[in-house]
Amino acid sequence: MERKLPSRLDDFFFDLYGYLILKNAVDTELLAELNTVFDHFPPLERGDWWGNAQRRDYTGDTGFELHNCVEVGEPFEKLIDHPSWVDYLRHYCGEEESYVQGLFIDECIASIRRSGGHHPVHSGGYKGALRGKYHYENGVFRCGQCNIIVALTDIGPGDGPTMVIPGSHKSNFPHPLQGDYGKGDRMDDLPGAIPVYMEKGDALLFVDGLMHGGSSRTNEGERRITIYRYGPLWGATRFGYEYSASLLDRLTPERRAILQPLAPNRPPVNDVS
Repeated sequence: MERKLPSRLDDFFFDLYGYLILKNAVDTELLAELNTVFDHFPPLERGDWWGNAQRRDYTGDTGFELHNCVEVGEPFEKLIDHPSWVDYLRHYCGEEESYVQGLFIDECIASIRRSGGHHPVHSGGYKGALRGKYHYENGVFRCGQCNIIVALTDIGPGDGPTMVIPGSHKSNFPHPLQGDYGKGDRMDDLPGAIPVYMEKGDALLFVDGLMHGGSSRTNEGERRITIYRYGPLWGATRFGYEYSASLLDRLTPERRAILQPLAPNRPPVNDVS
């Protein structure tokens, strides 16, 4: 696909709302490849490993969440530097025009949510972690983390769409009706929250400091998405996952540079000093 660059209009709305919807970001061929891998996920329990990937659901309600999913098949590798969004990420959270310019993926997840599942509301500008902070100064973006959610199925009413509170990435106050993250608070009726509906192949790009979560899925069937979280090259994987040598060795130099921006600096093996 042709590489897409953020426009001045994109910058305006990303700054204003904290998110963008990238229409038709992933083509039908790659969608089919990804869904085929999803179809063959083993019946993992929470905490189980599948090769170098691990099922690590955030809560008991969020559904099947396979972390480090880039390890489970070539289709997931194609998402690392996908031309529909990689230059957006370099622009918003890649320390553009600095001596540490570059990207790093600190988390990548394959998610399946079924009826009843949801993700509690979290983040927001108030007392937000620096890792997910929104920042713009002197003509450059310096976001700590930006996320790409790719819809592998159509996500409409009742399908458990991601919900956001536009502009909350800049909030100086806590939401009066938001409880503590992890307490199970649903976003469905939270004042100011709106659902983000997507057709399969669309991608949602947002700064992690935006207040967000997953609304309750009430329909039958499955909501399938991938979540890739990007940050500056000096970052580290959130849960300490290490990419396997076999994966790093087969990646293109461009993709490897995103998963491993700085290779380990070790002395020669014959150094006995």
